[in-house]
Amino acid sequence: MMNTETIIDLIRHGEPEGGQKLRGTLDDPLSELGWEQMRTSVGEHSPWASIVSSPLSRCRYFAGELADKLSLDLDINAEFREIAFGEWEGLTNKQLMEGNKEAFSKYWQDPENNTPPGGEPLSQFVTRVHGAWEDLVEQSKGQHRLLVCHGGVIRAILTHVLGMPTSKLWSFDVPYANVSRIVIYHWSEPKSEGDQEQSAAQLRFHQTRLI
Repeated sequence: MMNTETIIDLIRHGEPEGGQKLRGTLDDPLSELGWEQMRTSVGEHSPWASIVSSPLSRCRYFAGELADKLSLDLDINAEFREIAFGEWEGLTNKQLMEGNKEAFSKYWQDPENNTPPGGEPLSQFVTRVHGAWEDLVEQSKGQHRLLVCHGGVIRAILTHVLGMPTSKLWSFDVPYANVSRIVIYHWSEPKSEGDQEQSAAQLRFHQTRLI
C-alpha cells in the first residue's frame, strides 16, 4: 500500500477597512488592524511549499507579502473569491435587519432558496469553490500549502470536507485571520488491477492563529 499525506492550511483575511459588513466582491483592502491580525496569526511559521490566494485585495496583498518574505510561489485563483451578495454588499447585518428584515431573515434560515437581489446563488458558489478545492487537492498531493481566502469560502470547504449539508454553511464562525488545517490522506494498491486511489480528509484544527 502506498500512502501520501497532503496538508492545506486555510486562513481568512484580517479586518478590512470599513469593519464588519457584507463585503462579498467589494475590494476593500486590509485595515492596519487587519494586517496586524494576519501577521500575528502566521507569526514566524513557514511550513508551506507555496501559497494560493483569492484575487481580492484583502487576501492577495498579505499573500504577496508572505510569499516574498518566504521566497514562495504565489498562485492567484479567482475561483476562491468570496460569494457575491449583490445589492446587500456594503451593508451591515444591522442595516439589513432594519431595512429588509424579512428577506434577510429568510436568507439566514434558508440561504439556498433566498438569494439576495443580484447576488450569487449559494449552490453556484458552493459548486465553484468545491471544484477549485478538488483541483487544489489534486495539484498539491504530498505537499503542504497555504490558501488565503474568505469566510464564506472556508465555510464552503469545511462543510464539503466534513460532509455537512450546504444549508449549514453559515452555522459556524470563521473569525478574521482564523486558520483551519485540513489533512488529506491518499492511499492505493498499485498491484491490484483496476484499483483506484482513495482519499479521506480530516479537519485537524480550526483556531485563531498558528501555534
